[in-house]
Formats: sequence, C-alpha cells, structure tokens
Amino acid sequence: MIELETRELEYFLAVADELHFGRAAVRLSIAQPALSKAIRRIETRLGVPLFLRSSRRVELTPAGEALREHGRHALNAVGAAVRNARRAGDAQAHLRLVIKPGGDAGLLSGILAGYAHQPDARRVDILFSGPADRSDFLRDGRADVGLLYAPFDDLDGLAHETLYTEDRVVIVPSGHRLAGRPAVRLADLEGETLPRWKGVPGGDGTGPEVADVVQMLHMITVSRMIGVLPRSLVEPVPDGLVCVPVTDAPPSRLVLAWNEQDRRPLVASFVAAALTAQIRSDTPRGPNTAATDAAVAAT
Repeated sequence: MIELETRELEYFLAVADELHFGRAAVRLSIAQPALSKAIRRIETRLGVPLFLRSSRRVELTPAGEALREHGRHALNAVGAAVRNARRAGDAQAHLRLVIKPGGDAGLLSGILAGYAHQPDARRVDILFSGPADRSDFLRDGRADVGLLYAPFDDLDGLAHETLYTEDRVVIVPSGHRLAGRPAVRLADLEGETLPRWKGVPGGDGTGPEVADVVQMLHMITVSRMIGVLPRSLVEPVPDGLVCVPVTDAPPSRLVLAWNEQDRRPLVASFVAAALTAQIRSDTPRGPNTAATDAAVAAT
C-alpha cells in the first residue's frame, strides 16, 4: 500500500496551486531544492510523474490533476477530523456558522432564537467569508454549519437542507435600458458587462473583479457593470439602482450545509432548530436529504 504523509500532500498541493516551485517554496517557508527533492520522492513512490517541467513552465500531468483533486479532499478531511476531535472533547465548544455578509435571506435571527431554546444550545460564533470559500470552511472544519447559495456554492461533500427558494433579479442603474422593464430574460443581458468574482474561476463575467455584493453594487451604481443575484441579497434596493426579475434564470436556494461526515450532536441540534424555524417562517422548503433525516433523528 502506497502512503503519503500529510506534509507531503501539502508540498504537492502548494506546487499544484502555484505551478511554480519557487513561489510554492516561499509559501511553504522551505528551500526550493528541498521542495523539488520532496516532489521527486513522491513521484518515485507513486510510480507516475505528477508535473511536466520545462525551463519556462510547470504543468500538471493527468496523474497530478487526479492527486490534486483527491489530495485536497483528503487533506481537508484530516484537518477537519483533528479539529472535530479537539472540539468533541470540549464541553464548552462554540458552534461556528459561516455566511456571506447579508446572505441569510432574513432567516438568521429566527434560526438563532429557535436554537437558543434548545437544551444543549451553545454560543454561536458567526464567521464571514468571501464568495468562494464558505464550502471549504465546512470541509476543513473551520466552521460547523454554513448558509450557502445553490447552485452557486460547491456542495460536494456536504449534507444540506434547503431553507428558502427565491427568484433572481438583474440589478441595473436607474437610467439603464432595462430599468423600466417589468421582467427580462437571460437573452436580454447579452452584450452586458457582468462582474468577475474574486477567487471564483470560470464564469461569464468580463467586467471588473469584485469581492462581495457591496463592491458589485457600487460598480453598478457608477455604470461599470450589471449583476444577477438572488433577490434577498439586494433588498432593500439601494438608491439609484433597479431590480428586474429574470424569468428564465434558475431559482436560487439558500441552504443550511454541514460536512456530510459530521455526526456530532452539536451540529444535529442546530440543524433541527433551523428546520423548525424554517417551517414556522412559512418559507418554501426543499426535499430532505438522508443525512438531514439522520441528523434530526439524532436529536
């Protein structure tokens, strides 16, 4: 059986991310020759090349691509296991909830109030993150539960429950050609400048890079772009902007998510409270996942 140490995975992933041995060595705070030797040792043990090296560039081989994908999940799982083991032994551990600023569709106060009445309720620490890393907070154990938006956030490896479903709107300046329309279709947005989200690869955006909704709304106000978002992220609509429903855009779902391997009562109790608060709020609810049922049954 071939085994890799977590430190070796960290070395490999640093080079895979940077595609440059020098930058990866700086990131890891080790000497470049030592890093190069470690990568060669990993390749020898696996029996396959992980990188194609030339004087100008470093590229991943198919084997390297596979190890990057699965190795990152493995490293995150180890980190989460260590954090959860430490927290399981701490009877006073707080529950950590990760969200984007304003990304709760107005439900968070009710959820927290409901959870506070649970007999095993803990203090809830709220963590704010950027547009691209909330899922990683849950996978690597930095957070216990999170409010994410589907289909935008990556739910791979996460159990989740839909709390709220809403339409999407295009946000434009009040003088924009679409501002007076009662509704638009995605085809009506062709030729418009959309944002590039910081840390989010791909996408259709060709406009300036933005890190959050506040930055995007500012850029829309000065007519540098338009944006398409779940309605709740824009309300109340700032002065000078108009929201127009996009009738054929897939709906957005606000979901409560947690690591699918996490069976702790700490998490199950919060999930149960959130579902109860969601039912009382009379908002649409998506189908249960098997993991949700197991988590709720454990309370």
